[in-house]
Amino acid sequence: MASRSAQLDTAQLDTAELVRQVKVLYAQVAQAPQAGYHFPLGRPLAAKLGYPPELLDAIPAEALASFAGVGYALGLADLTRGARVLDLGSGSGTDAFVAALMVGPTGRVTGLDMTDEQRAKADRLRAAAGVDHIRFVPGRLEELPFPDASFDIVISNGVVNLCPDKPRVFAEAARVLAPGGRLAIADIIATSALPDAVVCNADLWSACIGGAAPEADYRAAIEAAGMKITTLRDVAQYQFLTDQARNASRSYGVRAVIVAADRP
Repeated sequence: MASRSAQLDTAQLDTAELVRQVKVLYAQVAQAPQAGYHFPLGRPLAAKLGYPPELLDAIPAEALASFAGVGYALGLADLTRGARVLDLGSGSGTDAFVAALMVGPTGRVTGLDMTDEQRAKADRLRAAAGVDHIRFVPGRLEELPFPDASFDIVISNGVVNLCPDKPRVFAEAARVLAPGGRLAIADIIATSALPDAVVCNADLWSACIGGAAPEADYRAAIEAAGMKITTLRDVAQYQFLTDQARNASRSYGVRAVIVAADRP
């Protein structure tokens, strides 16, 4: 039986309101990246997290302006020429564009995001850049609209924490991975379970705080999906901006990590 924290007590969480708030917030990130947010954005963040400057130079600057990732998990992805890549929660496309450079024109990158404004921006930039081996599609991480074994690599950056049903997310990621495939993600987790007042607050979820699962449950969800974790390490370079997030970090060990797991 899953632990209480693994289930996240989502019965008390208004998931419809959570989805609404996340969509509103990330529509703003796409359309007005210069506005103030409770998390860092843009090229300075990507550089701080370890993205190679030559890759940042080669992708659309507008996509990079809306970058809201929490780590450089692509360094764990082992992307090769011709690989099929799925980016879960692709936003305005930073990681998808970087992955497309790595896999080359014989590869294929699919970005999936539920926020219309993010996808529209990413697809506009893709068309303007003349990149034909990327596509951006609508969808939720809990119900991926792809056949089994469709991808060699699944990537994600700062998004799984926004999903109430993390076991379902990882089960879906494993399902669409081909045998021998790899999951490489950056995300927000916690050392200990967050209190109900935080977990059941949709605003704190959209702030990437409320959905931070305890590390033990996060690991268990990945392993229950049939994947083997090979790397899980903290991203010390990622720093929260608001006092609320910093307090959660101090009290419950809320922090950014990068994770790699292989599908047998």
